[in-house]
Amino acid sequence: MGGRFLQFIWPFLAGSLLFFNAFSYSKKAPYLTFIKEAKSAPEVSLYDYIVIGGGTCGCPLAATLSQGATVLVLERGGSPYTQPDKVNLKNFLNSLTDTTPSPFAQQFISTDGVLNARARALGGGSVINAGFYSRAEPGFVREAGWDEGLVEESYEWVEKVVAFEPTVRQWQSALRDGLKEVGVLPYNGFSYDHLIGTKVGGSIFDDNGNRHTAADLLTYADPNSISVYLLATVQKILFRDSSVEVPGTKSGRQEAYGVTFKDENGVTHQAYLKGKGEIILSAGAIGSPQILMLSGIGPAQHLQAHGIKVVLDQAMVGQGMADNPMNALVVPSPLPVELSLVQMVGITKFGSYIEGGSGLGLGIPWVHALQRILETLSNKTGQPSMFSPQANETIWTKTFGSLGSVNLKGGIIVEKVMGPLSKGHLELHTTDPNDNPLVTFNYFKEPEDLRICVEGMKTIIDVINSKAFSKFRYKNVPVRALIDLVLSLPVNLRPKHPSAAFSLEQYCIDTVLTIYHYHGGCHVDKVVDRDYKVMDVDSLRVIDTSTFFSSPGTNPQATVMMLGRYMGQKILRER
Repeated sequence: MGGRFLQFIWPFLAGSLLFFNAFSYSKKAPYLTFIKEAKSAPEVSLYDYIVIGGGTCGCPLAATLSQGATVLVLERGGSPYTQPDKVNLKNFLNSLTDTTPSPFAQQFISTDGVLNARARALGGGSVINAGFYSRAEPGFVREAGWDEGLVEESYEWVEKVVAFEPTVRQWQSALRDGLKEVGVLPYNGFSYDHLIGTKVGGSIFDDNGNRHTAADLLTYADPNSISVYLLATVQKILFRDSSVEVPGTKSGRQEAYGVTFKDENGVTHQAYLKGKGEIILSAGAIGSPQILMLSGIGPAQHLQAHGIKVVLDQAMVGQGMADNPMNALVVPSPLPVELSLVQMVGITKFGSYIEGGSGLGLGIPWVHALQRILETLSNKTGQPSMFSPQANETIWTKTFGSLGSVNLKGGIIVEKVMGPLSKGHLELHTTDPNDNPLVTFNYFKEPEDLRICVEGMKTIIDVINSKAFSKFRYKNVPVRALIDLVLSLPVNLRPKHPSAAFSLEQYCIDTVLTIYHYHGGCHVDKVVDRDYKVMDVDSLRVIDTSTFFSSPGTNPQATVMMLGRYMGQKILRER
């Protein structure tokens, strides 16, 4: 029974492991005349604000700033509104293995051996995530020192455009009832708020299955005051002595005054600030510290080793990188299930968040593509590959036989460790801004993170064994078989240990995945101040998840979009 079961479910798991990076888009995108390809940009331009990164934070930030100033947005990716072949809900898994020149997701493997991805599209991570919308816990807001009234107003501003109450169907209902049955209480119904217990959260998918990304928030922008350039890759930020306007003086303090970027044809453009303007980095937890380093702000010895002129020796750039570990079990179902992304969450008292999704249909081409990505990335980074053509052929033959497509039904239940406490670092791999930097997250370096993972996995097992969930699992397939299933597959490049079959601690370590909620690298009070201004540099801010010490709430996108609106308002008030 065990061997046949593993053969049956292999392709289902392979896709489910990246299920939470799936996406779809609104068919009716806003027609915004100020969004253009970078090749149409002038050679030189002037703006009050230059926002680097048109992502989850950059879009609401730029839209808000345009209401009182001129704004330039430079986004290295393309638009989700102009590529209908990539936005079909039924094809969302294909987007994860897209190897065309301008995919929406740029894959990378951390030095920990875990496959990850960073967004490369207008709208950022909201273009490639599972769509769950839930606000930060109140403690996160207090620790950040944010104005709670303005935070509430900013959340509501976002929610008017991109947040919806999902329709909960059979599989998600069973997950909800299973969480309640095993004691993840109270049940809080539908809410955007972070509440201990089980709840239905918001979604950026509407009832028609159309995704509404952070790019939709650009509908708030003043079209006469904003320019958004796509496929615009920033090469570096330009600096000068901040006393340059005072003849005969030299303060030694640097100020940002412009950027250099290349369009899709490799042509170089410059954009400069007007008056007392600012450059704002919103390129995400991978992109923002990378661009700072490429521009000369970072650990001096590391920059010099790459031949980069040091503008500011700042040892903390790239430090404190963290990625919330995710571990999962796939549960095949004897009954048909709906296609659902994350709608439900169990917020436990011990620091684990339980979520799930259902209804993936997979085939051989997708599994082959995933295999190629893992091989390609492992070769680029020099990490040892766990795969061989002979082993692959054996697995595929046993699994698929002569079938060209395999459609399986079931779901995946995951747990995310809050925080986390474990931290790593980021450093440059090359000086090409198109290349991924080297990132280390140090999953489970802190014992508390591992303890939370074990408790979360125990909760998932209890849910699978619950009466409420029973109709969506095979009665003759024990949980041990589900554990063996995950362990038998190349879910990452980490070594597998025999003890993981009976030790949840080792299982967490060996099968860890990402939920794409990485953060850090430009921490508050270390790289930026409480107003997100880069310390010891003028006219430069970093506003995105790179400034976070932990991931807000169960899923960060709501708070990241809110932060863009929040800081846009604060900056305009300063003007």
